[in-house]
Amino acid sequence: MGNKFYLTTAIDFSNGEPHVGHALEKVGADCIARYRRLRGDEVHYLMGMDEHAQSVIQAAARAGVSPRAWVDRMATTFADYWRRLECSNDDWIRTTEPRHVRSVTALLERIRERRPDDVFLAEYSGLYCTGCEEFKQDSQIADGHCIEHPTLDLVPTTERNHFFRLSAYRDPVLERIRAGTLRVEPAIRRNEVVRLLEDGLQDISISRLRQPWGIPFPGDPEQTVYVWFDALINYLSATGFPEEGHRRLWPADLHIVGKGITRFHCIIWPAMLLAAGVELPRMIWAHGYVQWEGAKLSKTAGTAVSLDTAINRHGPDALRYFLLREIGFENDGNFTWDRFDARYTSELADGYGNLASRILAMIGRYVGGRVPTSNERSPLDEEAELRIKGYRGFMDEQRLHEGAQETWNLIARANQYVEETAPWNLAKTKDTARLDAVLSSLARTLARITLLIQPFIPGKAQVVWHSLGLETTAAAARWPDLEKPQTGGKSVTRLTPLFPKPGTNIVSS
Repeated sequence: MGNKFYLTTAIDFSNGEPHVGHALEKVGADCIARYRRLRGDEVHYLMGMDEHAQSVIQAAARAGVSPRAWVDRMATTFADYWRRLECSNDDWIRTTEPRHVRSVTALLERIRERRPDDVFLAEYSGLYCTGCEEFKQDSQIADGHCIEHPTLDLVPTTERNHFFRLSAYRDPVLERIRAGTLRVEPAIRRNEVVRLLEDGLQDISISRLRQPWGIPFPGDPEQTVYVWFDALINYLSATGFPEEGHRRLWPADLHIVGKGITRFHCIIWPAMLLAAGVELPRMIWAHGYVQWEGAKLSKTAGTAVSLDTAINRHGPDALRYFLLREIGFENDGNFTWDRFDARYTSELADGYGNLASRILAMIGRYVGGRVPTSNERSPLDEEAELRIKGYRGFMDEQRLHEGAQETWNLIARANQYVEETAPWNLAKTKDTARLDAVLSSLARTLARITLLIQPFIPGKAQVVWHSLGLETTAAAARWPDLEKPQTGGKSVTRLTPLFPKPGTNIVSS
């Protein structure tokens, strides 16, 4: 048994269809989950939907349906997209589920039992952003609008609500982040969160008055639990909290979120857990935004590129790869069709696809389709071991685009090795021993590359794995299979074009 690795993504508001920005987070987390399984960890990967929100009520009203009918529709839509993008999540949680309602109630009750002064009634007046579902502070407003949703008007709101004494947790949260017991990564996001904490915290409203769609606030039937307080608890709900068995998964090893919601995940969520006496997550990783011509993609503002169109252009594997290689998982990055097409052609079609096709074709042509059993160590094997080590270091730190770069360095070296060794000449001169050594090394390298790239392009990686005659699946392989691929003696099959060039018929996997 490997180490437990509980990984979560942010759960998305069900107020509209997902866009490419959502896809970056989900396929990035899936890439990490697949890599961790390759390492041998016991991965539990959670995704889901955030369904209690004022924006959901508004979206349902515009569609002329009930909130329940609307969220059921949106949950199906989101889940279908993530399946198309080959996400391998182990669980899918919705905040309307009984298990989540039970956990929210239990956590609130535990806070009130342990820290009775931390939950209190008070009146609040402020500017409310329906896009964020949050009262906005002055630092979050520019030109009279929310920084995250500049197309929406802020709504002046006054209510008597239940509050959480967030101000009491400024120092405890700050100390844990500085000590590294609560890791906030990458460093640019950690520094932002530290500055917010250093500026001081205000107590926050955690209920809404007479909102008909939401979880009833314990002991006050006129109020519902504020959507963000409710939503954050999903990470615990999926573990079975408050049952003792929840410790099998909790604490979370890694929360993946967008940079726009670090305040909730890196300040409010740890404070809630400290108040309830629950262990904190180990790490929170906040990725950047996908931009189109410099502007953030947003459901509220509308998007210039639909997720459906992006998937259909070159298939789901190509979109996964492009997002993680071009945009990356740390900073903001631009999505353009030109860059997508360029990466697809140069790196997928002419890089990995061409290499796989060449190696399998040469094994078929020169040695009857069976991989030679030569174990002679080659310079390519040495290069592969070096690149595997670099890849592991980058992937352990969520530096996905650099992990992909290590893989492509190995692909480039393998293509170079083909030219250097010229197997066609070895076959012509009947240098059997040398030919066997070269093709054996190339087959091992192709298997290694396929396992390195599987977290990024799982569908196409499986096609190559199968063509190498290897048992089970690429997704089921583990680190020893990467270090010492058992390709010798396997019967290979030739590939149809793995990544067809534009202008040919492209079928999404």
